[in-house]
Amino acid sequence: MATADVVPDATPMPRHQHLIVTVYGLYARNQDGTFAVADLIQLLGDLGVESAGVRSSVSRLKKRGVLVSLKRDGLAAYKLSPDLEDIFTAGDERIFSPRRAKKGDAWLLASFSVPESQRHLRHKLRSILTRAGCGQVSPGLWIAPGNLAHEVEQQFDRAGLMDYVDLFKATHLTETHIREKVGQWWDLPSLEALYQEFVERHQPILQRWEQLEANEPESTDLLRQAFADYVPMVTQWRRLPYMDPGLPEEYLPANWHGLAAQELFAKMHALLGPKARRYAMSIVGAN
Repeated sequence: MATADVVPDATPMPRHQHLIVTVYGLYARNQDGTFAVADLIQLLGDLGVESAGVRSSVSRLKKRGVLVSLKRDGLAAYKLSPDLEDIFTAGDERIFSPRRAKKGDAWLLASFSVPESQRHLRHKLRSILTRAGCGQVSPGLWIAPGNLAHEVEQQFDRAGLMDYVDLFKATHLTETHIREKVGQWWDLPSLEALYQEFVERHQPILQRWEQLEANEPESTDLLRQAFADYVPMVTQWRRLPYMDPGLPEEYLPANWHGLAAQELFAKMHALLGPKARRYAMSIVGAN
């Protein structure tokens, strides 16, 4: 049962570094954030990554401060940077428990002003707002559903930029134009294309597993295949909830693929997640 049989060739697989970050985020925190190098190479090998590619990608992640090297039981190992733990914890909620606002909920407004002498900070501010899923009303005014307020505030506080930002909860008073405005504030066609790509890649994989589930006995090979299907799926998915602010359904285009993609992710997470975890723990817990 080869993953390539059901994955369209036109859609590229996630980059090696992204796969490694996903594996650490899913499984390393049960191991004090640490994987022996040999275990990491085996797990990434099950995802089709050669050992040289693993070592090269780990080296890049180390330079970026994502991973730190150490010895565990006398063996070479890499640990997730402790500075990133709160980021991964916040990511768990955004990725696995996405929230969708309701019509009539308050909006978050973020206004920032940066002195000309510190204009280099403007790009950093815009990057944080974009990564949080905010839309741009004007160069210095951004908007998002109000339920993102705490997360946005945390990101600015973590970056030491709260002195430049004012956050407000607000009500939109010209409700009749809101759907048109939402299409101006967010690049929904680009996001729709990413969701459609996710569905096209992973829907056949889910269908294959649903056919197998009823009569396939659990084996090491089955768990390994679940791991090989699940980790790339999570890797492709995990950036989408950050790009999608969780707008009310009433403000979204008709036949929005984001809703189908979210349902697909939930089904694959429930079906493959436990199997993939059992396989990963059988490798990293063996030493």
